[in-house]
Amino acid sequence: MIGLAFCGGRVHALNEADLQRIGKRIWQNECAGSVDGLTSWNSGEDFASLGIGHFIWYPAGVEGPFEESFPKLIQWYRQRGVAVPEWLLTTKDCPWPDKASFTREHDGSRQKDLRRLLSSTIGEQTLFIIARLDQAAPRLVKAAGKSGTLVERNIALLRQTAAGNFALIDYVNFKGEGLNPKERYKGEGWGLLQVLMNMRPADAASAPAAFATSSQQVLARRVTNSPPERGEKRWLPGWSNRCAAYAH
Repeated sequence: MIGLAFCGGRVHALNEADLQRIGKRIWQNECAGSVDGLTSWNSGEDFASLGIGHFIWYPAGVEGPFEESFPKLIQWYRQRGVAVPEWLLTTKDCPWPDKASFTREHDGSRQKDLRRLLSSTIGEQTLFIIARLDQAAPRLVKAAGKSGTLVERNIALLRQTAAGNFALIDYVNFKGEGLNPKERYKGEGWGLLQVLMNMRPADAASAPAAFATSSQQVLARRVTNSPPERGEKRWLPGWSNRCAAYAH
């Protein structure tokens, strides 16, 4: 069993089968469970999306509004003794400057290295996502200010069911913690913090459905507030379907 400290100092144990099951569901959500999807660059984006969680990797000189998480995953691998391709140890920034160059090298040695690494470490990527949530929980409560008690209660209610646990894990990977001040449109965030502050479940049984509804509302607001040139409206149906699945 792999013990994991979680919010409130509680320790939760997950075995490899649990991690694989959660990881494959995240993988399915992010890239339809395909190995090719582990190395992606979405149209209109200025960064690569890698791994089951589509961890962001920016090229040199690009500072986007979204948290860069792929270098942190590589650091996680190294801390846990996972072997990574040698070139990754000396490559800080994404080596492809844009989508066109990334696409041209889809079958190149470096992207093949990435797909081999990422397809063989589903459990480790899942642990990485869970660890991010674990670390974020106290900061979420603090950042909520007067709503801190509400956020703490909502996390505790969600932690009591399998569906609630998955919602927390998947959403923090999907849209982040909501703590980064750069991740705002018109002053409004769309991360886990904003979803937790927006929901009012009666009890643990209703918490996953409340989370599903709240996350749909928060992402609809994001799209409304987004710069028109980003064309985010095209993503909303898929985002909404993903959030709806958190209810069960």
